[in-house]
Amino acid sequence: MTESPQRNRPDSPGTAPGGDDARQNQLSKRGGGAPATRGRTTIADGVVEKIAGMAARDVVGVHAMGSGLSRTFGAVRDRVPGGKSVTRGVKAEVGESQTALDLEIVVDYGVAISEVARDVRENVIAAVERMTGLEVVEVNIAVSDVKLPDEDDDEDESESRVQ
Repeated sequence: MTESPQRNRPDSPGTAPGGDDARQNQLSKRGGGAPATRGRTTIADGVVEKIAGMAARDVVGVHAMGSGLSRTFGAVRDRVPGGKSVTRGVKAEVGESQTALDLEIVVDYGVAISEVARDVRENVIAAVERMTGLEVVEVNIAVSDVKLPDEDDDEDESESRVQ
């Protein structure tokens, strides 16, 4: 194995007098440490709710999110431009480094509810932790309804009679 000659650059570690310690001292004199540690990032509840809502909807067996009443109001809201809500059926409580979620789902008839709930929980936790860096301490899931094969969606019933 051949070694390539190291070029002397003022910004490379070990080339400044004193090595890495001197470089750290220079950084701390300028702004108080590494740039990644300067300041604070806060994540709104709504951001976590959107991520969780999208992740929950991706699971096979989840027909809809929210209770019957919230889905009815949501169907009206969806008809307004820009009114579609991915947070329907999702409530998040966000702290400095942790979050807890409550989800309300409607499942398709014939699926194993416990398996769908497990899959939703896993998908939501993975998505929220990956995207936000927050630790998800709990995901509570309430199954509020089962969508039967012969049932029409609530959203279809609320369509306007006039086009």
